[in-house]
Amino acid sequence: MSSLEQRMHKVREQFPALQQKFGGQDFVYLDSTNTTLKPQRVIKRVEKFYESEASNVHRGGYQWSSRTTALYEKSRERIAQFIGAQFPEEIIYVRGTTEAINLVAESFGHSFLKSGDEILISEMEHHANIVPWHLLQERYGVQVKAVRIYDNGELDLEDLEKKLSSKTRVVALTACSNTLGTINPVKDIVRIVRENSQAAILIDGAQIVSQEKVNVQDWDIDFFAFSSHKLFGPTGFGVLYGKKDWLNRMQPYQGGGSMISKVTLEKTTYNELPLKFEAGTPHVEGAIGLTEAIEFVESVGWQDIQAWDQMLLHEATQQLKKIPEITIYGEARHKAPIISFNMKGAHHSDVAQILDEMGIAVRAGHHCTQPLMDRLGISGCVRASFSIYNIPEETQKLYEGLLKAKELLL
Repeated sequence: MSSLEQRMHKVREQFPALQQKFGGQDFVYLDSTNTTLKPQRVIKRVEKFYESEASNVHRGGYQWSSRTTALYEKSRERIAQFIGAQFPEEIIYVRGTTEAINLVAESFGHSFLKSGDEILISEMEHHANIVPWHLLQERYGVQVKAVRIYDNGELDLEDLEKKLSSKTRVVALTACSNTLGTINPVKDIVRIVRENSQAAILIDGAQIVSQEKVNVQDWDIDFFAFSSHKLFGPTGFGVLYGKKDWLNRMQPYQGGGSMISKVTLEKTTYNELPLKFEAGTPHVEGAIGLTEAIEFVESVGWQDIQAWDQMLLHEATQQLKKIPEITIYGEARHKAPIISFNMKGAHHSDVAQILDEMGIAVRAGHHCTQPLMDRLGISGCVRASFSIYNIPEETQKLYEGLLKAKELLL
């Protein structure tokens, strides 16, 4: 066993969920694109919050609340450092990537957009980066246009450049497709957008944050959104990064406690960043738990994470290609450990059901990417996604499970 294998097997031991069995079968979890499992240290950190820190923040004048508020704001500093933000106040706490994108769409739309303005997305986007812009289309009369993708799943950068114009106000693209696994060249995208428009750039980072080191300043993007649960952290918590200049000019997304400076019966004045966008009681344990998840990820190290993920992707891809009836969707040159596929002559849901009976958890359906399914000419597919807690033996189990599905379904 190589030194990398030894290190990653020790990482795997930190995930208690993998000790389960289903139907007498060892649990093989291949749905990390949906949500990642949680390491023991994150579980214990959230448990500690509920045991001895479960106070509201920014409200109590007593020591317990003040201590928890300090932890909460320290998390903001750590998250800003993790993604390369210049200021902690550029970090807005939300429920997840979906709310982050909706926040930008709603607030940016209300503040800056008018009929005839254009929003650029792509054919590979998750519904969370399509529907909020469609809402603006209905409300303000803006036009939503989609950049094409090539048959191998890569973004057509020439088409991006062609579709940019003086009317383009927002370019909203994913850094990593949740269905194809395609990792988009963000720096090239930004260069093209900056050279051909004055548009703000939003990057959906839900999948990329567990794949590689992100630096929003180096990328020179205006907004970046991601979810804690995609990065081994708690569910129901996420982050919106926005450049201070944009955030200061945008109207609040929601009204309520914490986001105000002064309220009278006649008028409200708003708080400063980041509280201007954080109405109501926050998900305190989410922030603290995400911070612990960040510490966990950095303790593993990006070099090991990427090497292991790419090894698993290669192994699984080669295994699936041994089965003639399997069609893989998305074979970009730069790709996350995500494999979407179908078995000719079998429905994707039936294939996933047989795998489930063998203890193998995959996802089947359109993966919240219906326009992409239309582009591929399919109604849905099976998706197997890998993470740092998977091992090569599980790619073999997936292969054997598909052979069983072939035997039963074809």
